[in-house]
Amino acid sequence: MKETQGRVLIVEDDASLRRSLRATLGILGFEVGEAGNGEEGLASLRAGHYDAVLLDINMPGLGGIETCVRMRRIFTRLPILMLTVRGNEDDKVKALDAGADDYITKPFQIRELAARLRTAIRRYHAPESPEELPITVGDLTLDPNQRTAQKAGAEIHLTPLEFDTLKVLMSHAGRPVSHARLHSALGLAGDFSNRGHLRVLIGQLRKKLGDTSANPTYIVTDGYVGYRFRESPACGG
Repeated sequence: MKETQGRVLIVEDDASLRRSLRATLGILGFEVGEAGNGEEGLASLRAGHYDAVLLDINMPGLGGIETCVRMRRIFTRLPILMLTVRGNEDDKVKALDAGADDYITKPFQIRELAARLRTAIRRYHAPESPEELPITVGDLTLDPNQRTAQKAGAEIHLTPLEFDTLKVLMSHAGRPVSHARLHSALGLAGDFSNRGHLRVLIGQLRKKLGDTSANPTYIVTDGYVGYRFRESPACGG
């Protein structure tokens, strides 16, 4: 019997899209449940076990954002991926601030969607590590206890704020971190809508990592949403 890739709940008001996703993801090895709106989605999560949720942001009744907020209150670690509309950056920011782990824009490639789901489910089932343990992604290692950072074994000298920024990004490797979430995590003063401070901070951090914004090895600018630390950076960039 083929091993399942995980159980995914699709919460989407478009019945034809739900059926299409269910059939395609089923072929790829996922077990799929369906819900036609936010209320049904919440009820389905309470009634059965799922490894991830694929949640449409635009639904009548209880909308995707409010559904995400309610799901996150009850299921604190469950991966929630939101389907957003291409080009609508506000929706992407709202999704992340509501507690979504990631988003994927319509129209999307099914292979990309399946890969995002597999990554989210794998992370969900990985044993939780205490925050004080070193974080390693690719050739970078961050030690929160010693407050040291190393690239390929060589120490990188970071300011306290640069270190904290890298810690937030590496802790969420593979997932987007919104400007608002990063601003809050770092305790920066002022309105987060003024992103000049973050841009400068990320620019300095990239420089110390030997990274570039044009061809990033580690830190990717995620549209107008925020930043994403590559889950498997190409070492030596």
